[in-house]
Amino acid sequence: MSVDPASFRSAMARFPGAVTVITALSGPDAGRERRGITATAVCSVSAEPPSLLVCVNRATGTGAAIRDTGRFNVNLLAKPDGLLALQFAGQGGVTGEEKFAEGDWQEDSRGLPRLASALLCFSCEVSEATDAGSHTVFIGEITDIVHGDGEPLLYERSGFQCLAPI
Repeated sequence: MSVDPASFRSAMARFPGAVTVITALSGPDAGRERRGITATAVCSVSAEPPSLLVCVNRATGTGAAIRDTGRFNVNLLAKPDGLLALQFAGQGGVTGEEKFAEGDWQEDSRGLPRLASALLCFSCEVSEATDAGSHTVFIGEITDIVHGDGEPLLYERSGFQCLAPI
């Protein structure tokens, strides 16, 4: 028995996920370009060493940049950042450096883009990479964490949601 892609997407739409923007740098040092994508496929791997995994479509410039440099950041978006998430998902045809026109983007100690309004920013060095279907699963050892404030932005049922107190 096999599951068709439409059924899989429909089922996964019910699976809530924290909304992140994964960022990286591409190109040689003199002409480095910021790259980034919206992602919900992010989770912890281990506390020793501190690490997480991200799943990135191999067809994206962000995936290529991570593979080439071995570095990436994971920015956990706050509740007001829904439009930013859509921009980094490519809505309106925005690509590459154009995605960074919105938001307060800073650099971490390695020069990678970090969103100032992010609830958390994890700076990571790739320790493992495995291709799985159309994506690469990157396991990143966390080298730095920057904390922010606010409520997380979630994605479920093909739309943005927020946590409600119980």
